[in-house]
Amino acid sequence: MKSFIPWVGGKSKLLWLIHKLSPSRYSRFIDVFGGSGTVTLSRPIQQGCMEVYNDFNGDLTNLFCCVKNRTMALLLELGFLPLNTRDDFNVLYKFFSREEFTDDYLDEEMELTQRYLEPPDAKTIRRMMLERAPRGDVRRAADYFKLIRYSFSGGAKSFAGKSCDIRRFFHLVWECSRRLADVVVENKDCVDLIRQYDREDAFFYCDPPYYDAEDCYAVVFPKEDHQRLHDALLECQGFVMVSYNYCPFIVDLYKEFYIFYTTRPNSMSQKAGSEYEEIVITNYDPRLYNSARHWQLSIFNLSAAEEDDGRYTLIHEPKTKSDKTEE
Repeated sequence: MKSFIPWVGGKSKLLWLIHKLSPSRYSRFIDVFGGSGTVTLSRPIQQGCMEVYNDFNGDLTNLFCCVKNRTMALLLELGFLPLNTRDDFNVLYKFFSREEFTDDYLDEEMELTQRYLEPPDAKTIRRMMLERAPRGDVRRAADYFKLIRYSFSGGAKSFAGKSCDIRRFFHLVWECSRRLADVVVENKDCVDLIRQYDREDAFFYCDPPYYDAEDCYAVVFPKEDHQRLHDALLECQGFVMVSYNYCPFIVDLYKEFYIFYTTRPNSMSQKAGSEYEEIVITNYDPRLYNSARHWQLSIFNLSAAEEDDGRYTLIHEPKTKSDKTEE
């Protein structure tokens, strides 16, 4: 499932490798730097597996809480259901009567709705910056949703200059609310979260702000935090996977881990054919799980094309091999 928001540093282009290198069996999945939720939402629901979405950005986790728990209130706050005609009223009435989107409802609403989402004004943005709202604040969530939707690459920093047709994500918000029904939403420091949920059968996926690119993110993550994250992950009992930009500092910092290198199209560059270098880091050797690989791919429903969606190379092995297994 796709996320209901764009987000700077989103992992849609790297999902094929994340899924390919993931351990096949674990009983809790923790998305430490959740962002748009792309990795969490792309996972099939596995019976008995706890799922945790976390982000240190309080505005973002508030939005996720509202999508999960206050979906209708959020849609109404966004003005997705304008009552302009009797047909609009009938569609709305059917929706409330059933308390969910049906295919008939969706088809009718897509035909009726011609309204575009209005961008947040300066006053709204200023209020958001000055206020600290509790979890589940619908108005704040709606304002933040607009801010992300109207920003360049979902960075919530600069105006993209494009209008947002609500028909593009009307249904997706509701579908994501269903997918998040049993997901625990947290708003904690990454190290505190890791220590709280660490178990031998846990799988931590970490997508921290990329090193020396922190200006692109809404949350400050200095060099000291990269070190703190590494130190916490080094002590983990569970499985660990980290995605980063390729740079000497990170490669050296994670020398106790396995490091895989890949490239992907650079969506932030205006140069044709521009590629971005990334690495995926693990505290276990994914090659040991070749026998479980087909089972793993099947649970993620990857097609042959997606499976071969790029090349990757093991560029570093720890001197002391990990004895982490799936048993």
